[in-house]
Amino acid sequence: MLDESLLDTPEALAEADRRALLRGAAEAGARVRTAARHAAEAGVHDLKPDGRPRAILIAGPGAAATCVADLLGTLAGASSPVTRLAPTGVAPAAGALRWELPGWAGSLDLLLITTPDGTEPGLSLLAEQAYRRGCTVVAVAPTRSPLTEAVDGAHGLFVPMATAPYEHDEPLAASAPGVLWALLTPLLAILDRTGLLSAPPEALEKVADRLDQVAERCGPAVATYSNPAKTLASELADSLPVIWTEGTSAGPAGRRFAAALAELAGRPALVSELPEALAEHNALLAGPLAASADPDDFFRDRVDEAPALHARVVLLRDRPMGGLTAAPTARDLVLSHDTPISELEPEEGGELETLAELIAMTDFAAVYLALASGA
Repeated sequence: MLDESLLDTPEALAEADRRALLRGAAEAGARVRTAARHAAEAGVHDLKPDGRPRAILIAGPGAAATCVADLLGTLAGASSPVTRLAPTGVAPAAGALRWELPGWAGSLDLLLITTPDGTEPGLSLLAEQAYRRGCTVVAVAPTRSPLTEAVDGAHGLFVPMATAPYEHDEPLAASAPGVLWALLTPLLAILDRTGLLSAPPEALEKVADRLDQVAERCGPAVATYSNPAKTLASELADSLPVIWTEGTSAGPAGRRFAAALAELAGRPALVSELPEALAEHNALLAGPLAASADPDDFFRDRVDEAPALHARVVLLRDRPMGGLTAAPTARDLVLSHDTPISELEPEEGGELETLAELIAMTDFAAVYLALASGA
């Protein structure tokens, strides 16, 4: 059950936020600036690549590495394939994970290692393997971690991860807002140097400014009725989020939202892109999870039994190119099944800015949902 009164009590939110998730979301803009400075100090802007790499390989643990690979693949487009190297192992512990390069990887490819931990022996072994194959290695991880020596031994580039003092007390959640931007920002700067995407320093500064603007709109001191993130968290209480995305930037933002809901708030979510989502989820909206299905049981115990879980569509939209949109059809389908819908659309700006706004708004919503539901 969601404690909606907690959402409008900043002191209670701060007390409930033992993992500093809300603080991480509020400081996302500052984290981008710090990470960009670390990248510059590491010499990223002085790089003179021979040309575009044949392929980008990304390795790292958890949802953060998955999201980074998803975002970079979307932004780079077809100019160079981006592949995430999924780990193997008997457990998700740092010491148990292992990564392997594909058989075709060689001197024409770029390996990016991203981790908020840096103690994974498997990543150090991967850096050594890449060096033997002739791959260029770049890593973003906490400073003075074991991975630092491995990357130096592989003659690679190491960029210290931008961390905050309060994050050193306990392991970081992979979906924590600060973790994503600390890992992603240096890699954006690196791929800008290789010509795979456009993320010059001025563009990263605009991203930081947009994240600051979202923090002002969605901060804990802003009441629920005028706070889009708190409003979305309230709407998702006792609901199954069915996340529909439209637009290039909205796709990875929606998948990031689903991962954050699972890890931070302990909530399941489905995600799909329009227009395919209309066919994929049509039966779901008409089935037992539909809002009109299984009407409230008169004999249900209101104290001991939770209300039935019903679907709620969350439509994340970036402005589609060419004006083609499936949003009106999506709204008609939702209304025909008496299903509630929430919509988020960023303000105008560059691709990086609109992507940052969608991620920041949904990050705040996931954090508020986690705190108000006691996750």
